[in-house]
Amino acid sequence: MDVSSLRLALVGPLPPPFGGMGNQTRQLAELLRGEGVAVEVVRVNAPYWPAWIERVAGVRALFRLAPYLVHLWRSAGRNDLFHIMANSGWSWHLFAAPAIWIAKRRGKAVVVNYHGGEAEGFFACAFAWVKPSLQKADAILVPSGFLGEIFGKREFATCIVPNIVNLERFAPGVRTNDAPHILVARNLERLYDNASAVRAFALIRQQHPTARMTIAGSGPERHALETLSRELGVADAVTFAGRVENSEMPTLYQTVSIALNPSLADNMPISILEALASGVPVVSTDVGGVPFLVEDGKTALLVPPGDHEAMAQACLRLLADRELTERLVSAGQILAQEFAWSQVRGKLFAVYNDVLGSRRLPAIEAR
Repeated sequence: MDVSSLRLALVGPLPPPFGGMGNQTRQLAELLRGEGVAVEVVRVNAPYWPAWIERVAGVRALFRLAPYLVHLWRSAGRNDLFHIMANSGWSWHLFAAPAIWIAKRRGKAVVVNYHGGEAEGFFACAFAWVKPSLQKADAILVPSGFLGEIFGKREFATCIVPNIVNLERFAPGVRTNDAPHILVARNLERLYDNASAVRAFALIRQQHPTARMTIAGSGPERHALETLSRELGVADAVTFAGRVENSEMPTLYQTVSIALNPSLADNMPISILEALASGVPVVSTDVGGVPFLVEDGKTALLVPPGDHEAMAQACLRLLADRELTERLVSAGQILAQEFAWSQVRGKLFAVYNDVLGSRRLPAIEAR
């Protein structure tokens, strides 16, 4: 139905860097605009101005925060609904909470879309500060039952609206590589434990000397990971691709044998969804919301976090067992269909209708 009357402020990060939430924010903006919604993106990671201020620690935060608050205030004057992409830690305090309070101060409806696998630890330390802002929200969206349970323990109701994978962009294709190729598509931060992935790859290469690994992501751990690769004798077979634009990822997946997700905490990694949609088998740690997303032995192979030997064994099992690999790939592609926009849009618009009321936006039917 016609939603051209809806004016929405979407608060969140945009690439670069090309991380999960940034890609999700950009994709959601594009999809909503495709439905006729007037979307204004209020970017939480806008480039610094002047550019040199980025090199000045401490002061640079003020140079980003001040214009962000001004943008929020002005945006609240011309939009009906705030959809806030929220995360744990300082991101919550600096960006999500101010957006909630400013929107409510100006009488606007607020939907908090909470992401992040570290929610339990963050809430354990800071929930007294988080709670007042959450109480202002008209609805709380989470992408998985994992986060739903965390909020439920604190007596906050949530609506599950999954992350979205672009099935037109990410689709199975003919593999263009014969030698084993392992992909890790996570940023180079300690949370994502790329070091265990490199150690696992060293074990894999003992049995598959032609194997190679690509790590697609950027971050502060790159130098340490490059050093580790050299120490393990696999530097010649490990490619640090840096930031990879989301539009370029499908081509990369066509060369991949296995997608490895080694993170120590997680919610609903979009990288897993993209791998499944691309027909790539997944090995992942069984942390946070991952077991809510995929089932061990059915749609992926799950291993304990930090256990590089288990990661290696799971990858070697897939490389040796074609029947298992094909079964996981087939089930994974079926699962990925649940995260298409056609399946998610009705759930999201139902929340919008609820918080705005029937007088503001006609009911929107799922296609």
